Amino acid sequence: MTIKIIGAGYGRTGTMSTQVALNNLGFPCYHMVEVIKNKANRKHVDFWLNVSRSNKGTQHDWQDVFANYSATIDNPGACVWQELMEAYPEAKILLTLHPKGADAWYESTMDTIYFSENKWQFKVLAFFSPFARRLGEITHRLVWQRNHKGTMKNRDLAIEDYHNHIEEIKSKVTPEKLLIFSADQGWGPLCTFLGVDVPATDFPNENDRSQIKRMNTGMIIAAYLILITGVAGIVSLAGSVGLFLGQ
Repeated sequence: MTIKIIGAGYGRTGTMSTQVALNNLGFPCYHMVEVIKNKANRKHVDFWLNVSRSNKGTQHDWQDVFANYSATIDNPGACVWQELMEAYPEAKILLTLHPKGADAWYESTMDTIYFSENKWQFKVLAFFSPFARRLGEITHRLVWQRNHKGTMKNRDLAIEDYHNHIEEIKSKVTPEKLLIFSADQGWGPLCTFLGVDVPATDFPNENDRSQIKRMNTGMIIAAYLILITGVAGIVSLAGSVGLFLGQ
């Protein structure tokens, strides 16, 4: 299987709904959830860690992660859309945009997936979990620094980068190979672009914001449990030392 569709849109631009749509259209689609939740892909985090530590433009054996997919959307694939376009020259480029514009995209991003950067609880979890630690490094290096150019802490700069990203893609991709798409447009533009029939079902509407926030809440709880367990252990150790010294 080879990549036929390369998603170049930033995360939080309807990528989850579009992933489900592409799956339904017969294009098995890679997405960050395939790294985090798919147990068959547990080694993928090591691949992406290597990508994040490499210079921009470096080619890798992309089939190591895309062997079972014909499309990729969302991070981390979107962070290397230019490298993938070179590796898969016949692929079409899908640029997803937030249906409500750049301001809504920024608010959604900061409220959900920027969690690994701005929440100390994730840092606690990463300290004790090798998987979380590697995932945190991938998102920091590849997503927030390379792809977003370190702009996310400054709203105006981040929104400017969002628009610049669109213009860069438009300048580098020939019109016949590019679809600029938002999930509220439904099946029509996507199916026409891919040359497939429109399904009889409604276009997917995945409420991934609530799912991500639940996952973030779980991480926060886990971090507090780690701290509570650690403090209890320290108190117990201190009590034992006190008894020993008092003998």
